Amino acid sequence: MVLITGSSIPTLIEIFAYVYLAIGFACALYIIYDIWIRRHYQMMSIMNVVWPITAWYLGPLALWSYWHIGHLNTKNQGEKTTQGMDHLSKLPSNRHIITSHKGGKPFWETIFVSATHCGAGCTLGDIISEWAVFIAGTTIAGVMLFASYVFDFALAWFLGIIFQYLAIFQMRVISFETALKEAVKADTLSLVMFEIGLFGWMALVAFVLIGNLYPVSPVFWFMMQIGMVLGFFTSYPANWWLVKKGIKQGM
Repeated sequence: MVLITGSSIPTLIEIFAYVYLAIGFACALYIIYDIWIRRHYQMMSIMNVVWPITAWYLGPLALWSYWHIGHLNTKNQGEKTTQGMDHLSKLPSNRHIITSHKGGKPFWETIFVSATHCGAGCTLGDIISEWAVFIAGTTIAGVMLFASYVFDFALAWFLGIIFQYLAIFQMRVISFETALKEAVKADTLSLVMFEIGLFGWMALVAFVLIGNLYPVSPVFWFMMQIGMVLGFFTSYPANWWLVKKGIKQGM
């Protein structure tokens, strides 16, 4: 099979890349505006960061989800919600606190938010790592993609644990060490499944569909966005299982 090199990528793919990147950035910027300018802060503070990152790769789906899920978990939904959260904060430290709108949200929505939370840490780590590997010119066995896998996973895991720790620490009154241990248990499997979807897709792109791509190309980031969408869906069953088993706290 003849690979398409970065310099011979069909113009149509480049157009798709620019369009979807623009859509992703537009969705992310709108959510940033709604949260930080219009002050629709999330009850779970880390979600103020998670939603814009998610919108960058999930695009309109993330925007729809933000309006149907995220807007029901803002800090300015009324005095009753605030009083309810004040009451929950006084519960014993061994109780799990779930921030959701009146009547609770459907289980699939809880898992969806948990998957976005996991995916945001992975996405941020992958973006930083891809640039770092490219600028440093790092390779493994002469292949930059393999180096990207190693550093992407390491940084994604590190940031994913931080994201999960911040969520656990806000939901439960426990020590730093306990929260950190639970963050590792809660996020590792879902992170692995997210990266399986992303890495599998990028291998297909590099070795079958297109060929070598680099972060300076918009097509590279378009392919990464597709991979992150796939990673979101490959991590969804893992998040479902983790929450069902009580290993991970639903969000």
